Amino acid sequence: MAWDEWEHLKAQASGQQATHMRLNQLPADGGGGSGDLVVHQDDLGAVGHEANILYHDVKSRADIAAAGSGRGSAGSTMQAAASLKSHGFRTGSALETTVEMWTSQVKSVLQACAHISDHLDYTQKRHAEDDAEIGAVLRGRDGSAVPVSQLNEYFK
Repeated sequence: MAWDEWEHLKAQASGQQATHMRLNQLPADGGGGSGDLVVHQDDLGAVGHEANILYHDVKSRADIAAAGSGRGSAGSTMQAAASLKSHGFRTGSALETTVEMWTSQVKSVLQACAHISDHLDYTQKRHAEDDAEIGAVLRGRDGSAVPVSQLNEYFK
């Protein structure tokens, strides 16, 4: 599509529609559930655990760059790439690029799994701390519940 064609289409579209806002919402009959998001600690723990398992599985099985290597040396895939390059085959460079791209993508997946697991662990811990703090604040010095009249003062 040429630039002037794009500009023409933009002008045509802006001339046909008035600017307005539309909000998405639930139907008036209340369909679609209560709208409340409920998550239980067990749910968070299970998702975080699965993310941790996936992280370790991917890390141990997807490292083609180091496959067949001893400690501190290049893996057989990278050795093959170097050997092909040294003999003048362009396939060597392509194989090397493939390994580099694969390694980059695996690192991205590992980072995402670690982020999910760590974030859910943090969320569980933080909510437990918040619950404990709220529980402490809403108790009198003698350990009894704070009266509703005093709670009402917090909302004014």
